[in-house]
Amino acid sequence: MPAPPSTVQDRTDYRLLLPAVTAWAVAAAVLSVDPRRHPLLLVAASVAAAAALVLLTPKGPRPSVHRLTAAVLLTAAAATTTTVLHTADLHRGPLPALARPPEPPGREEPEPAPVPGRPGSTAQQSEPERADQPEPGGQEPGGRLPAQEKPANPRVAVELTITGDPKPHGAHAQGTGLSRPTLTISALVTRVRPTPLTPTVRAPSVATRTPVTLLVRSQDPYQWQQLIPSTELALEAEVLPDRQEDGSAAGGRSRTDTAALLAPQGQPRVLAPPDLPQRLASRLRKGLRDACDHLSSDPRGLLPGLVVGDVSRLPDDLSDAFRATDLGHLVAVSGANLAIILAVLVGGTPTEPDAPARGGLAGVLGLSFRTTALLGTGLTLAFVTICRPDPSVLRAAATGLLGLLALATGRPRQGVPTLAGAVLILVLVDPQLARSYGFLLSALATAGLLILGPRWTAALRARRWPHHLASAVGATAAAQAFCSPVTVLLAPRVSLVGIPCNLLAEVAVAPATLLGFGALAIAPFSAGAARFLADLAAVPVGWLATVARRGAELPGAELAWPAGPYGAVLLVVVIVALAWAVPPLLARHRARRRRTRVLVALTVVVALPLVLLRPPSVVRLATGWPATGWRLAMCDIGQGDMTVLPVEPGTAVVVDAGPDAKSADACLRDLGVTRVPVLILTHFHADHAEGIPGVLRGRAVGAIEVTTLDEPDGERARVLRWAAAGGIPVMRAQRGEQRTAGARLGWQVLWPTATPEPDAAGPNNSSIAILATLGPPATALRVALLGDLEPPAQAAVLHLGALGTPPRARPPPDAKSTAARGRGDPAAVPASVPASVPGAVPAVVSAGVPAAGPGVVDVLKVAHHGSANQDWSLMASLHPRLALISCGTGNPYGHPAPQTVAGLKALGATVVRTDRSGDIAVLGDARTLAVATHLRSTR
Repeated sequence: MPAPPSTVQDRTDYRLLLPAVTAWAVAAAVLSVDPRRHPLLLVAASVAAAAALVLLTPKGPRPSVHRLTAAVLLTAAAATTTTVLHTADLHRGPLPALARPPEPPGREEPEPAPVPGRPGSTAQQSEPERADQPEPGGQEPGGRLPAQEKPANPRVAVELTITGDPKPHGAHAQGTGLSRPTLTISALVTRVRPTPLTPTVRAPSVATRTPVTLLVRSQDPYQWQQLIPSTELALEAEVLPDRQEDGSAAGGRSRTDTAALLAPQGQPRVLAPPDLPQRLASRLRKGLRDACDHLSSDPRGLLPGLVVGDVSRLPDDLSDAFRATDLGHLVAVSGANLAIILAVLVGGTPTEPDAPARGGLAGVLGLSFRTTALLGTGLTLAFVTICRPDPSVLRAAATGLLGLLALATGRPRQGVPTLAGAVLILVLVDPQLARSYGFLLSALATAGLLILGPRWTAALRARRWPHHLASAVGATAAAQAFCSPVTVLLAPRVSLVGIPCNLLAEVAVAPATLLGFGALAIAPFSAGAARFLADLAAVPVGWLATVARRGAELPGAELAWPAGPYGAVLLVVVIVALAWAVPPLLARHRARRRRTRVLVALTVVVALPLVLLRPPSVVRLATGWPATGWRLAMCDIGQGDMTVLPVEPGTAVVVDAGPDAKSADACLRDLGVTRVPVLILTHFHADHAEGIPGVLRGRAVGAIEVTTLDEPDGERARVLRWAAAGGIPVMRAQRGEQRTAGARLGWQVLWPTATPEPDAAGPNNSSIAILATLGPPATALRVALLGDLEPPAQAAVLHLGALGTPPRARPPPDAKSTAARGRGDPAAVPASVPASVPGAVPAVVSAGVPAAGPGVVDVLKVAHHGSANQDWSLMASLHPRLALISCGTGNPYGHPAPQTVAGLKALGATVVRTDRSGDIAVLGDARTLAVATHLRSTR
């Protein structure tokens, strides 16, 4: 008699799971061990192997326990040995020694490298970050040149083989502009020699096998972008210092799989072309890209990403939307792609425990088990070659091959043993996979589908859910439950729309994948047919893009979550609690069924809109932010500027947008701003302008006001494109213009002049500076926002007399003379606000500000993030009661400068900084000025 639908008969074999997890954990641990301790590890591995052999002796009352223990010990010994041998290449040869940073003075160690190449013999001591670090432009504050040049990096001539596709890393906001786009390329160095000191001297070469990462910052990267894996090159390169923070540029796996970072000098010289399989794979990938050229931007970038993982043309905002809705796995080639292909051939996937032995095309054509397995093996190998051997692809391929092996030998296929065997084999062959987040997420998602998926599906079906809906919800929820604690380690947030968005996307994934692979396969033979299939695929791909964009636009789509291991453990606790609490609500108790349904329905009707829509009043009640009656807000958006001046509820004038669109959008969402009459962009620097797409996201923006200097050209062009795409007019600021918004906000433009002053040239000195009044005229706050003005422009603002005070030349104030100014004791308000208690609601702290005095303004937005370059005559004339500084935590420019903070305090001002206090709100009026701060939970 069949089992009732409410139960699941568990016949899964879990015996291989423990050895697989052991191998994974041991490999990950050994990768972190100092290589000098590797001999001890090999001794320990030998002891473990000997103990395992003893346990395998057929003695004792519980032989099954002995066998399992022996299997674990043998696995640990094997993982230790293979990891030690594998990492030996990372420490052998000249490159790892050259990449090692110089030792501080006083420590002399013999150089183990057989090739000399590090220029200079004097080691440079690492100094802590100073407030007078060089600012953008290569000079220290005050125009001084750096006191000491860093030693040049060693240069070598290498022969190498390309092992991965070039990966572009787009420009991002960095100081005054965008960082230069870079390419990273994985390679295997086979020969090294230092560059000769003179043209007549040829240094000896050294044969090696060293994995490296090429960091290409060429102005003309075209030749680098065309490189195909297996191509052999000769080039000269600088060996960059081996520092952990550079690991993120390598992409793919952890930093431990690269022995050195090489910066090529000049163009490469090809020694040997790529092999035939790689040439065919690259031709197929290019054919798919060409077939998508005529499509609109979303499907043009998304279809190659969905099929072969090529995201080079994926729009940045669409990529962000996929991450926000937990759909990012769709643009990172994973096991789902291979499962769909094998399902067409075999009829099911090799990882499904209850899948039929043979179906699909093989069953229709009557192919034998062995023939089917051979065809599946060929498809799997072709898939890995075309889509590249990324960690998730390798996991899917190994799992599929083991399933096909079971099919060829007529054995029953079980998902968990197949997955465990694949993980065990791959970790032993390539221990670096144990440190790969992609490999971990792929394995966890599959484990969730195999272990929890069937149980949750059966539980939903027992509650009379439709079969297909129960399967989809059970599988999606199981995969999310297994993967979410790991994704929190990568980004401290939890998607509240991940499960529904994945359910909506599921209907389009299979048709888009199959049509995309069809276009890829036929492209070399018929470009027209490939374009036709790409047109068909654009329909489901467009649906995927729509789901991602609409889901990401929902208020509350992402929930900020504590970062690090603490956040991961907390999320595990929440998931376990939900898994324990939800089933009783769905239980079929007749007496309680009606009450339970009414309770659940009321909870959903009331809670869901509050969670998703996040009305400002509810957010303020739950978090205390924004503070009631706020007159000005300075957003904590990192190293940049963004100030919000409210007009009425839901409406505000925004001054600058910061360096990051996501942060700008989040700040305005928290403040409840949905309409922006004017966005004032003080100047075209990336740390003020790159957040504009976040301001425009889902908001009505009336106009963008810009400065009179159209520099730098690149950022100006980006701003104009964003404005044109949104149909937003762009107008220039004029000195002396006065504007109002609503009844309680007005401002006057103090700077710039129509033509740049000879002594005040450059984008910073062309910043828009405004003097704003906030509130009723009798008690209005006067606020000066100075952009990034430098001393020449600040002095010009003062001498033009726009502030209504006679210019008085003053030196920087003495901090000891504060009491003589009659402004109250600035120590009454701390310069920084203490952080919130970990795990609690982010703190909102309010503080008073010294009583009004003779100053021109109540609040000053300090110019240029509080740098040392300030005109103290202007500061003395403004005489602010409250000074706000917007800067990023740990920024490389030393902002704010200690002397600037001390000088402002000496003037009697209370100094509040975003890097210490988070978001800042100014409250009250000229008589009751106060400040409130809000530390975000993700800080």
